[in-house]
Amino acid sequence: MATVLCHEGRLSLYCFLGGMASLVVFCSAEGFLQEESIWTKAALSMGYYILLNIIIRIRYNPRDYQIAVRAAFLGTVLSAGVIVFLYSQYQYKSFGIYTTLMALFHYTEYLGIAICNPKTLSPDSFILNHSIHYGLAAAASWIEYFIETHYFPELKTYKLLWVAGVLLCLAGESLRKVAMITASKNFSHIVQFERHNEHELVTCGVYAWMRHPSYVGWFYWSVGTQITLANPVCFVIYAIASWKFFHDRILMEEITLLNFFGEEYIEYQERVPSGLPFIRGFRVEP
Repeated sequence: MATVLCHEGRLSLYCFLGGMASLVVFCSAEGFLQEESIWTKAALSMGYYILLNIIIRIRYNPRDYQIAVRAAFLGTVLSAGVIVFLYSQYQYKSFGIYTTLMALFHYTEYLGIAICNPKTLSPDSFILNHSIHYGLAAAASWIEYFIETHYFPELKTYKLLWVAGVLLCLAGESLRKVAMITASKNFSHIVQFERHNEHELVTCGVYAWMRHPSYVGWFYWSVGTQITLANPVCFVIYAIASWKFFHDRILMEEITLLNFFGEEYIEYQERVPSGLPFIRGFRVEP
């Protein structure tokens, strides 16, 4: 894959894998440390991460550094999630799964753009800074998780919830990434208000089943994270907030698509649903 990626894509992949190597450092520590404390291993892994960041800062120019440091961070977060799952107390294992899913989602957002539309790549393509609301929603889910873990630890130990959440997240993320690659150069994280010469209406593949498969995938991934965490309050909040976000986003996007493609898009709307429940999109009234 690395040979077909653009420079930024290859850079991110190498640094992501470099961050993931902290898992190898952690797991191999017991081979040469007499004290097999998890905190000793964690300190060694943190030292590796700090060293990796120093190397990245020295090695790369400012623009490449912004890509490299984010990719290395996500690789390290993914490793941390695996470590939490393998070594933590049982009630915390689901948080390890969730952490791994989060890191994988954000990194593959960047990698997906690097594959399908590299001209639009930027450090923002990791969507780590998606919005203040996105950050607050994530923080709220962590707060609920640890409060409930303290008072109702048994709530976080149901394997069926873990499995259901993971399957929903993986299905949603797979749908989103397939949609990105299918749309290719027509895909962007930002709604386009000006049509470019190469901009085409994509109606094949998953777009033949639903008009907004990338939003559908993201919606179910978002809800799936809260099933994985067994967060009943945030499950409801995420479902409502995500639905409202994509409802408004689809309205705005379809106005621009109607301006771009006119009758062709109206016919497409008639044939294919939006993909999300109770969202019709923007319709031109006869």
